[in-house]
Amino acid sequence: MRSGYLVRETLRDISEILNPHIPRASREAQLLLMHHLQKDELWLISNQQTEVSNPDALYVMVHRRAKNEPLEYITNSVSFYSQEFFIDKGALIPRPETELLIDEVIKHYPDLDAPIRFVEVGVGSGIISIVLAQHFKNAKFIAVDISQAAINIARENLKRFSLEDRVELRLGSLLDEVSEDIDYLISNPPYIADNAKLESNLSYEPQNALFGGEVGDEIIKKLLDEALKREINFFTCEIGYDQKDKIRNYLKNTSFKGLEFYKDYSKFDRGFTLKI
Repeated sequence: MRSGYLVRETLRDISEILNPHIPRASREAQLLLMHHLQKDELWLISNQQTEVSNPDALYVMVHRRAKNEPLEYITNSVSFYSQEFFIDKGALIPRPETELLIDEVIKHYPDLDAPIRFVEVGVGSGIISIVLAQHFKNAKFIAVDISQAAINIARENLKRFSLEDRVELRLGSLLDEVSEDIDYLISNPPYIADNAKLESNLSYEPQNALFGGEVGDEIIKKLLDEALKREINFFTCEIGYDQKDKIRNYLKNTSFKGLEFYKDYSKFDRGFTLKI
C-alpha cells in the first residue's frame, strides 16, 4: 500500500480486497477501519479526507478477513445481549440464537432476587453466566470448561464486568468438578455430529466446542443423566435443530415434572428446559 491513503480511498481499497471473498464487504471494510482507528461510524463519515495511520496493521487484518477468518476474532470483540464482550480463538463465537437461552431461563425462573446456584457447563467466553448474573443479582455461579483457553477468555470478560466474585471458573469435564448442590443447570454444549461438513469459517473456532460425538447429542445425554441423577431442579440447554425427538425419546422412561422446547428466530428447534 502506498503512503498517504485517505479514509475514503482506504475504504474503497479494502472493500475491493474483501468483495470476492465475503458478503457485505463494504460494511465489513467500515468495521475493520473503525476498529483500526478506534473511531465510530460518525467519525468515519465526517473524516473522509483524513489520512489513515499505520496502514500496514490495518491491511494485516483485512487479509485475515479475506481468508474467511471471523471478524470477531480479528477485532477481539463480539456483541451479545446488546453488550460488547472480549472474544478470541480459544472460545466459540456467541450466536444471536443463544440469547434465547437467557430468555428461557428467566421465563422458567422469574424470581430474579432468588439466592440460587447456577452451574454452566461449557462456559466458553463466559457470556451466558455473565448476562444471567446481571439479571439474577443474588445468585452464585459455577462455570466449567474443559479448555484452559476458554477459561482465560471468560476470566477476561468477568473482569470487564466486575463479576469475578459471583462467577467461579473451574477447569474440568461436565460436572466432574462440581460437588455442590445445583439449583439450575445451563449449557450450550457441542451438539454437531463428528462427520458433519461445516462452513470454512468454522474451522477457525475451537472444534471441541462444536462437535458433540459420533451422533452429536452424546454430551447432551450425559448432562441429562447428571441432571436426573442429581435431581437438579431446572436444566436449560441449547440443541441442534434435528435433536428434539431424540431427546424426547431419551427421556420417555424417566421421571420429571416438565419438558418444554423452544425455537430460534428461524423457527427451528433450538433448545429445551427440563424441570425435575
